[in-house]
Amino acid sequence: MEFWHDRVLVLDFGSQYTQLIARRIREAQVYSQILPYSTPLARIQAYRPKGIILSGGPASVYDRRAPLVAKQLFEQDLPVLGICYGMQLITHVLDGEVAKATRREYGRAELLIDDDSDLFKGVGEGGVTTVWMSHGDRIERLPKGFRSIAHTSNSPIAAMKSVADGRRIYCLQFHPEVAHTVGGFRILQNFVHDICGCKPTWTMSSYVETAVAQIRDTVGKGKAICALSGGVDSAVAAALAHRAIGKQLTCVFIDNGLLRREEGAQVQKTFASHLKLNLRCLDRSSEFLKGLRAVTDPERKRKIIGRLFIKSFEAEAYRIGQVRFLVQGTLYPDVIESVSFKGPSATIKTHHNVGGLPTKMRLRLIEPLRELFKDEVRLLGKEVGLPDDMIWRQPFPGPGLAVRILGAVTRERLAMLREADAIVEEEVRNSGLYRELWQAFAVLLPVRTVGVMGDQRTYEHVVAIRAVTSLDGMTADWAKLPHDLLGTMANRIINEVSGVNRVVYDVSSKPPSTIEWE
Repeated sequence: MEFWHDRVLVLDFGSQYTQLIARRIREAQVYSQILPYSTPLARIQAYRPKGIILSGGPASVYDRRAPLVAKQLFEQDLPVLGICYGMQLITHVLDGEVAKATRREYGRAELLIDDDSDLFKGVGEGGVTTVWMSHGDRIERLPKGFRSIAHTSNSPIAAMKSVADGRRIYCLQFHPEVAHTVGGFRILQNFVHDICGCKPTWTMSSYVETAVAQIRDTVGKGKAICALSGGVDSAVAAALAHRAIGKQLTCVFIDNGLLRREEGAQVQKTFASHLKLNLRCLDRSSEFLKGLRAVTDPERKRKIIGRLFIKSFEAEAYRIGQVRFLVQGTLYPDVIESVSFKGPSATIKTHHNVGGLPTKMRLRLIEPLRELFKDEVRLLGKEVGLPDDMIWRQPFPGPGLAVRILGAVTRERLAMLREADAIVEEEVRNSGLYRELWQAFAVLLPVRTVGVMGDQRTYEHVVAIRAVTSLDGMTADWAKLPHDLLGTMANRIINEVSGVNRVVYDVSSKPPSTIEWE
């Protein structure tokens, strides 16, 4: 999707925080776009960016296969900001010296600011702030024409900038994009607004106009169907498409047998009654459960579900007639985690609506949210008039409960998990914590444990409760739920869900874990 807004490009060198950099820039109301580090200079110039950011990454610049860029990138009349590996790369390419640090630096560090004239303007009290470090290399010798502008006790050059030839090149050894860096957002604002001169025009109201126009131009006089799941992503995509093409759109909700309790009825009530969308509801549960029979590998589950969804949508499109397009609510994090298409960052998991799609499809995809983060989609939902209870619904994976059942998916195991998950949601809502949590749900584990119920020995299933806090789903912390809430959920699950005799709580963060277990 093309935009008229000022643009800052982020070159990806493999950091799992790359997407977070782009998200922070957008929070400053400046459009940002991620490109592979290997993007040719001519293509970078074609985007007409107002600035460039080089991300962090796992490599060392002196490695034989380290990702590098051409020196000519720094000879353009463009502001450049190098972060972590990006700083080391700039040093290396411009003939400074990078070496392995005598002591690696991970976690919080106290940064002493030596120059607060531009990049650090308004950051820290008395020239001191807290930053988040994550590096094993450091700058031993500055490139010619650079000087240090901040330091820590372990890094004499924790930030630097060019002071010769009129170049506007800035470098940070720490990560300003993470919440742990105090004043990190202000640093990025200083870069994109003051140094790059970008205007803060990137808003969801402007996005609505652009997305609606592009959907209308793409579909023309044809027809489209929208894959509706009941979540906020597909709801916003449907609302945009409906605004663009009206009666040319048919929304299709497929009950794949992997949904939460009473999900189908809720979707019909919300979308057909409240939003007045043309909605078709199809029961394909038997087909999906047959396809998943005896499948235990999570990647296979996702790919099977993705293929079956497309098969169902294509069949319905044929019945409607003259349908050439499929609208779906793919988000940016789905794309990043599914396939490393923008740089060398590792593939985490295949999302059913991205990597799980078949290579050949009869329908052309329209993904109006593909470059957006979840918080942007929620803002977009407000712009198109969706109700709050829909906008703030917690994320639910496209493959549904299939990826919250570790091991084989059966009707019996689905019934157990469905009841346990409903208890978790009900108690979290009753506690008033629902809006504070990114997600809270139950997981059925592939193990059984010994228990005692009514003086009888039991050997039954284990349910794990997972609750996390997050800003964007790219990183997450496990939620410190009140003990009495955990106790209530555990007691209810054991007493009310037949076949479960033990409940555990997941206290792992992302990274190193993912939010979903599969």
